[in-house]
Amino acid sequence: MSKLEKLLEGIEVEWKDFGDIAKIQRGASPRPIAKFITDDKNGVPWIKIGDTEPNSKYVKKTKQKITTEGAKKSRLLKRGDLIMSNSMSFGRPYILDINGAIHDGWASISDFENLLNTDFLYHYLASDIVQYYWLNKINSSSVSNLNADIIKSLKIPIPCPDNPDKSLKIQKEIVRILDTFTELTTELTTELTARKKQYEYYREQLLTFEESEVEWKTLGEVANVYDSLHKTPKYADNGLSMIRVTDIKGGYVDLNKTLRVNEEIFSVFTKKYLPKKDDLVMSRVGSYGNVGIIPVDDAACMGQNTVIINPQINFKFLFYILVSSIGQNFIEKNVSGGNQKTLSLKSIKTIPIPIPSLEEQQRIVNILDKFDVLTTSISEGLPKEIELRQKQYEYYRNKLLTFPKVTVEV
Repeated sequence: MSKLEKLLEGIEVEWKDFGDIAKIQRGASPRPIAKFITDDKNGVPWIKIGDTEPNSKYVKKTKQKITTEGAKKSRLLKRGDLIMSNSMSFGRPYILDINGAIHDGWASISDFENLLNTDFLYHYLASDIVQYYWLNKINSSSVSNLNADIIKSLKIPIPCPDNPDKSLKIQKEIVRILDTFTELTTELTTELTARKKQYEYYREQLLTFEESEVEWKTLGEVANVYDSLHKTPKYADNGLSMIRVTDIKGGYVDLNKTLRVNEEIFSVFTKKYLPKKDDLVMSRVGSYGNVGIIPVDDAACMGQNTVIINPQINFKFLFYILVSSIGQNFIEKNVSGGNQKTLSLKSIKTIPIPIPSLEEQQRIVNILDKFDVLTTSISEGLPKEIELRQKQYEYYRNKLLTFPKVTVEV
């Protein structure tokens, strides 16, 4: 019998409605919020989605504060409480490592400490069991967000309900095991961040040229640039791939994640150009200036808000220029619009591109490719190790949090 099996052997579990053992509330925003934002050092931390980090379970600091008057109109929470986003990427829990106030895009969870270890609750709420529960509840109802009533209906496992001390001891042991995996993942992620900074430093050094060393041209002179159609396509359940802004990830276009269109729509959207292997895709809105390489010759057409760049020079060298400060600084200075910043086709075509010799382009590419493998490759280097550790954590999390002879009703 494994240690895990011994830990869970014979444990009695009582399942309680979340709303019966914790205080669950929606956040609140003082309006207009701009009136209550303050630089006063005694202001109350104003917790927003942007203050969270993807791989962290804590909220440790905020970029903004609100006045004490604004906090009274909001939802004040204390260190150790949990929060979850209730719309967009709903259901992701975070533990507060600060006192602060939350707006109505968050739900708060507090006053559960008598029965639940904070970290145990965090791991449970982050588990596949609970995430599937949220999805099923929302998909089977008319609501589009994670409201307080849905959260309150979740069943929470309480091990050894008749012996609170033993219950918390078991929860702490489960937390210890799971935190071992997350701490290792955090260490690897920190190392990866350091390597990325080192990579970016060497990239900028390699791509810094004296005026006399290179000829400068515009992107439009060294590549064919094709804009997408400015119309909303009709998607299909099955069919051909359409490249979207969100498909650009880690320097490549993920053709496995694209939406599908039928042959008629595909034909309409490929009248300008049919993208091919080693072409580049750039986003024009949202994460404007994000660039990805098309990895294979696959039937995929441009979606909205993208441009396809068909290089007439070394495609990898051009990619590195566009993601470097040369390309990104120019892009940042040339976006236009209000809340929805947009990068025009004209601006894209005028991005300055240094042109060293073909031999020098390839030399630079060879060096940067080696760094790229270490920092971004999902099949080699640290990213692969992080992915494996994350899967290992998820496996043990589900193993430890799926208690014997008990299922969560939907």
